[in-house]
Formats: sequence, C-alpha cells, structure tokens
Amino acid sequence: MTEEQVAVLTVSELTVYVRELLEGDPLLQDVWVVGEISNFVHHSSGHMYFSLKDAQSRIRAVMFAGRNRRLAFRPEDGMKVIARGRVSVFDRDGNYQLYVEHMQPEGVGSLYMAFLQTKERLEKEGLFDAARKRPLPPYPRAIGVITSLEGAAVRDIVTTLRRRYPLGRVVIFPALVQGPEAPASLVEALRAANAYGELDVIIIGRGGGSLEELWAFNEEAVARAIAESAVPVVSAVGHETDVTIADFVADLRAATPTAAAELVAPHAVELRRRLDEARRAMVDGILRRLRERRDRLDSLLSRPVLRRPGQWIEGRRQVVDTLHSRLQQALWKDVYRRRRGLARLEETLGRSGPREQIQRAMRRVEGLEQRLRFHMANRVQKAVHRFERQVDKLQALSPLAALKRGWSLAYRPDRRQVVRHVSQVAPGDAIHLRLAGGWADCQVWGVEEESDDGQGDGRRA
Repeated sequence: MTEEQVAVLTVSELTVYVRELLEGDPLLQDVWVVGEISNFVHHSSGHMYFSLKDAQSRIRAVMFAGRNRRLAFRPEDGMKVIARGRVSVFDRDGNYQLYVEHMQPEGVGSLYMAFLQTKERLEKEGLFDAARKRPLPPYPRAIGVITSLEGAAVRDIVTTLRRRYPLGRVVIFPALVQGPEAPASLVEALRAANAYGELDVIIIGRGGGSLEELWAFNEEAVARAIAESAVPVVSAVGHETDVTIADFVADLRAATPTAAAELVAPHAVELRRRLDEARRAMVDGILRRLRERRDRLDSLLSRPVLRRPGQWIEGRRQVVDTLHSRLQQALWKDVYRRRRGLARLEETLGRSGPREQIQRAMRRVEGLEQRLRFHMANRVQKAVHRFERQVDKLQALSPLAALKRGWSLAYRPDRRQVVRHVSQVAPGDAIHLRLAGGWADCQVWGVEEESDDGQGDGRRA
C-alpha cells in the first residue's frame, strides 16, 4: 500500500468524525441512563459536572445551567438518578459524555416519566413559547380565582387581594384540585371563567403537596384549557420548588398562591411610595453627577500636565533613566552576591566531603564504644558489691547462724511445730532438737518452770 492510499487523519479530524457518528445515531440523541452520581461539581458558572457509574462502568456527564435551574432536587455524590439526554464527544479531550437535559432521583416512577413526556409533547407544539405569553393588566377590575373552597389557598389569595387592592373584584370559581375527577373540574372552571366575560386575569392553583397530589395540574387537558383561555392566566401551584405543566403553559408562574395575588394586584401605597422615591433619586442623581463632573473638570484643569505637557514628559523621562540605572546596578549586585555564595558553597563542600564525614563518624563511634565499656564494667562491679552485702545481711539474720553459736530449736514429733514454751511438753514426750549440723531425737525426763525473775519455783514434774 502506497502513501497515497493511506488516509491520514489529524486528532481533531478523528474526534470530529467520531462525534458525527454518535450524533448521527437517533438512539444516542434521546437516551435514558440510570446510575450513581460521583465527582459532582456545581461550577460557579451554574453548570453541573459529574459522572454516572454502576458496578462496571462510568460515563462523564454535564448539565448546563439553563437546564439544571429547574431541578426540584439538589444532586450530590452517591445519589442514584435517572438522566435523559444525548451522547456526544467533547472535542478538547476526545471523551464521549452525556449531555443531560432532564434528571430525576431513581424511584420516582412512571408519573415523572409521564410528566416529562407530556412536557416534551406540549413544548414541541409551542404551548410554552414566550411569544404567546401575555402581560398581566396593570390595574385589573375583576380577578378570577380557580381553586378549592376547602383549602388554605383560597383564603390566602382573597386575603392578599383585599389587603393590597380593595378596588379589584374577586370572583371565585370552585374546582376540585386533587383526585381523578380534578382535571375535568379544572377544565370546566376555566371555561366558566372565560364565559363570565368580565375578568381581566385568572389565578389557578392550590397549596403544596406530593407529585401525586399535584398531578391534576400536569394533565394535558388542563394545560390545553389554560392555553386556550382568552384571559391571561397565572399559575400558582404548590410551593416554590413545585413545578407542574400548568406553570409552563400559563402566562405567568407564581411561587405560591399568595405570591400570585401579589403579582396580579398592585399595591396603591407601594406604588405611590416608589414613585416618590424614584423622583427623589432622579433629582439627587442628576445633582450628584453634575457636582462630580464639575469637580473632575476643575481637577483636570489644575493639573500641570495639561498646562505644560512638555515639561511633564521630560520629568517622566528622567524618572525612567534613573530607574534604568538602578535596575542595572541591582542586577550586577545580585550577580556578584550569587557568585560569592557559590564560592562559599564550593569551599564548604570541599570540607564536608563523604570521606571526612565517615572518618569523623568512626572516631565518634570508637569514643562512644569506650565510654560504653567503661560504664558497663563500673555498673557490673557496683552490682556485685551490692549482692555481696545483701548475702552477708541474710547470713547474719539466718536462724541457722544462731544455731552455730550454741542455740537449738525444739520441735514436735512431726518436725513442723516449734515448742515455744515449757508448758507445751510433759515428762515422757518425744521431741526433736534442731542443732547446728543436724537433728537430735530426745525424750523429756522432767519439766521445771521458772518464775518471772528467771528463778525456778521448785515445781518439778
């Protein structure tokens, strides 16, 4: 094979080729992946970088800020999730990775899947487009409220509207907001509100709850009824973190029912206060800017550089020449100092060579060995002297030493019990005497007791 027949690709060309192969596969452009999050990083830019792994493999993943901003949960390492996205190649590193569009904790189930499918279908139809969103009327005369009469949402909405905007008339259209019959009830209430003919804006919503409890606002029929409404609709479903299909279709989404009432109803006192503050701020800002510009102009006009620019330039040239000279001197001083330091190091290295260090170490070892031998001999001699003194003390205190001086010990016939007093024996008893050098077997022929002064009392037995 000749060189003309070999297809030689650059790294970039090969990477682009692989990326185009992956992006050309429809299966890899809309894929669901389940795995455990690891190496999670929420960048300051808002993008999320992480890996998805299982027991055998892992894949890099990225979820850009525009996508993760709507997440209802906070991803973290060790969390098992189901991610939906597309597979492509990051050109810089040549690694394939998953570009995540949606993500949910594993175990949410079919409801969340249905939510995503309905959302995708309606989004493709254009029901979420910003172009079809209508602005709310600044001063509504009649406000429709679609919610349950039994929940706290209706009380929060009505109370807020009466407090902020008592001029607006509130019309309530009761509806079920939970359960299998709730979607049809909400659609009927929306049609009734549009048929009323006098409403300027409609609030539809309920209080917070689980995904199952809020599901009526994810039904396609409710979403289409909101989109078909001739009156602008504000969606106020659940808490701030709750997101439903109705939120995407409505002209405006409110975090809570109370927030919806605050969005549709201007506060007269607040508007007047803001207008006064804006007027004062505008006047103060104009005056401040005028003062700043006048002071700046005076300062510039007073500077010598503007009055005698040539003289100022010459002065700057002298400063540059002076700094250049100082820099050259500093460089030569530094070179000289480093040369002297190198010479000292070479001299020190010559005195501290390996052979000299080894000889000094050997001399030190010999000295330590002599000191060790001297101390060991001294300690052994002292220990022998202490041992001899202890032996002498033991021999002096030994009962056997007393026997050598003419004393003896009398024992019972069993040679275990010592006879300590004359009253313990009687004539005819056998006793054993412990003498220096051995034993003597004896028999008592008579007993004579002594008085306290050591004299016999004459009693014999």
